[in-house]
Amino acid sequence: MKTIQKSAKLANVCYDIRGPIMDAARQMEEEGHKIIKLNIGNLAVFGFDAPEEIQQDMIRNLPNSAGYSDSKGIFAARKAVMHETQLQGIKGVTLDDIYLGNGASELIVMATNALLDDGDEVLLPAPDYPLWTAAASLSGGTPVHYMCDEAKGWMPDLDDIRRKITPATKAIVVINPNNPTGALYPKELLQQIVAIAREHGLVIFADEVYDKVLYDGARHVPIASLSEDVLTLTFNSLSKSYRSCGYRAGWLVVSGDKKPAKDYIEGLNMLSNMRLCANVPGQWAIQTALGGYQSINDLVAEGGRLRRQRDLAHELITAIPGVTCVKPQAALYMFPRLDPKIYPIEDDQQMFLELLQETRVMLVQGSGFNYPDNQHFRIVFLPHEDDLREAIGRVARFLEHWRKRHGA
Repeated sequence: MKTIQKSAKLANVCYDIRGPIMDAARQMEEEGHKIIKLNIGNLAVFGFDAPEEIQQDMIRNLPNSAGYSDSKGIFAARKAVMHETQLQGIKGVTLDDIYLGNGASELIVMATNALLDDGDEVLLPAPDYPLWTAAASLSGGTPVHYMCDEAKGWMPDLDDIRRKITPATKAIVVINPNNPTGALYPKELLQQIVAIAREHGLVIFADEVYDKVLYDGARHVPIASLSEDVLTLTFNSLSKSYRSCGYRAGWLVVSGDKKPAKDYIEGLNMLSNMRLCANVPGQWAIQTALGGYQSINDLVAEGGRLRRQRDLAHELITAIPGVTCVKPQAALYMFPRLDPKIYPIEDDQQMFLELLQETRVMLVQGSGFNYPDNQHFRIVFLPHEDDLREAIGRVARFLEHWRKRHGA
């Protein structure tokens, strides 16, 4: 019998956030086990409800949502995004420069498909949000990872970026605030990345979906606000700052010098038209979200739930022998390191599969974020404080037993 194979384009694609460990967890849940999930930033699951006014706007506009919208999105939502760019200091953005999508994820795939030919290279951070590497590969491109320096708070290594630029390099991805490390990049570093992109004619893909999830008074600088000449595509969504993951509402903003990119923008328009339009009910939430009360500020302020849970998770994980972690300035994650002298790990996916099976706690190994060692993992600190204490306590006991088994 002839077997049916998956496309060869998927050979270099992985998304371990929803990968083999999650498959194992699903099987365990079907067998009646309760799993504590520290693997995915799905806020609503952990009691972070979408603001009620966003829900009400969607409900009121459902009668107007049965038909297709403009392929780029409804006017009111795109106008709200345009006003947001003005507040952020991003110049020259018109309604035609804004595309609405089914979350930022769809727009990331659309933007890479429109840009890349076979063999084109894209610079991506290591660690990265793995959708970017997958999208580059599926588009026929070659992902090339530049290192972020843990010793410097997970800042991008500018020299490594410069070393890895070739004649085939078309774009650089900047994830700021960063997933999975929680790093926030200062203005001076972003200006240097802009200068590198300008020098080599690179498109900047700016993933800024956590731009309002900031701690300790930190301030986010949109990289698109730092130039008027470098073509920059900025991606954002309702999923995180507005706790509306399932509404699948995101936006893409094209800024900088668009004249040399006329053909590329035509490609974006073609792909936007091909998918007809984004989810219309979700689009109605955007104007209210951007213009309304920013309740995320209460969650990240001192005493706010996200701030408390970040502090607790960091305190608990760094109390484990041989575990260090840069404290995140932003986002919903941290990326701890296991000392290789104490934890000599050959296969990190297998280790965290064992951890799941023994502790009923689900984490994602560092290799799932295209980081080239076996010593890291990502923690999502969204569960309530009691669940965080329980989960990290189980991880601590697992690691203690692991050290004993391996004589470390």
